[in-house]
Amino acid sequence: MRVLHVFNYHRSSWGSDIAWDQTIRLSQERGIETGTFSRDSKALSGLGGKARAFAGGLYCPEGVRGFSEALAAFRPDLVHTHELYPLISPWILPRSTAAGIPVVQSTYDYRFTCPIATHFSRGEVCRRCVGGREYWAVLRNCRDSRVESLAYTLRNVVARKFRLFHDHISQFLVPTEFSRQWLMRDAGVPPERITIQPCAIALPANAVDPARGGYVAYAGRFSPEKGAEVLIAAARLSGLPVRLAGRAESHPAIRPGDNIQCVPQSQAQGLDEFYRGARMLVVPSLWEETFSVVAAEAMSHGLPVIAARIGALPHTVQDEKTGLLFEPGNAEQLAALMRRLWDDPALCRRLGSAGRERVRTEFSAEMHVSTMLSAYEDAVAKGVPRSRKNEASDRTTSKTT
Repeated sequence: MRVLHVFNYHRSSWGSDIAWDQTIRLSQERGIETGTFSRDSKALSGLGGKARAFAGGLYCPEGVRGFSEALAAFRPDLVHTHELYPLISPWILPRSTAAGIPVVQSTYDYRFTCPIATHFSRGEVCRRCVGGREYWAVLRNCRDSRVESLAYTLRNVVARKFRLFHDHISQFLVPTEFSRQWLMRDAGVPPERITIQPCAIALPANAVDPARGGYVAYAGRFSPEKGAEVLIAAARLSGLPVRLAGRAESHPAIRPGDNIQCVPQSQAQGLDEFYRGARMLVVPSLWEETFSVVAAEAMSHGLPVIAARIGALPHTVQDEKTGLLFEPGNAEQLAALMRRLWDDPALCRRLGSAGRERVRTEFSAEMHVSTMLSAYEDAVAKGVPRSRKNEASDRTTSKTT
């Protein structure tokens, strides 16, 4: 099978960037003929870059033209799309349909029902935009910029009005049951068009002894929805040492005298050494994560994980089995759980060992690839949506190329 992967790198590398790079690598290792068509948002800078991003989110002629050329040159049996904004745009999907090539879409976030893709706004989980009410992203200024909020809103409206995703994707890939339920409930995708594809997490050769770890760990962006402020408050209450691994040298919530250190970390460095020095990892998210790569990575090392009871986190971290769960935003409860783990070496080891076993059996590369191949086979067997093939051909030929 020949598969063309299509993706737009984010300006700041996200977990999804890592996920599709890994999917492509695993595909190549297993002998799947793999091609790529990509764009990189790091190319956008200044006012000109913002203007390109605004326009490209609605329709990107360079991206569509480049994709059409890649499609003709590589001649795939199937197209596998990932992120398409802003330098490719979902207008490539009708091109694939018109060519009779089915599409599989990896779905890492809430892009189809939330203009900013998180369902998190102004410090709370938010579903105001679900059901064709994207205007809420402008009213609440979800990007803290009226122009950006409008741009994100308009591109969602265009994709929804022209049914670019719904009518041109044969199979959707999601990382968890939580995401599957969201796609069915809020995006109206039939269950037979959704495949759960667990993330692939590498298993280190040797597990750590978490009871010997010297700090409570956090890894991730310092953005509000990630909840690092909740962990910082819990650190003060518990008196435990905390280290935050991220792409910044400090966090504004840290006060003089706090036993908290920031560990600047680049994607290239990896987090293995950071995990191996910790006693536990905390995932204090305030938004509904679709999966937590850092939680699974920590578990792969044998670290116990304390996570917020929100989104897909309970699907990743099993309470009292592979880790502990607390109510989102509750610093007091988090502090008590941190202290409980810190003071109980046997519990640390038991939860850490069970977490590592869960990664081995449920988040393996073999599971990741086999579920993906199953989705590929389903998509090829179904083919493109027949009722839309002629419409797609008419629509795409009317576009400026």
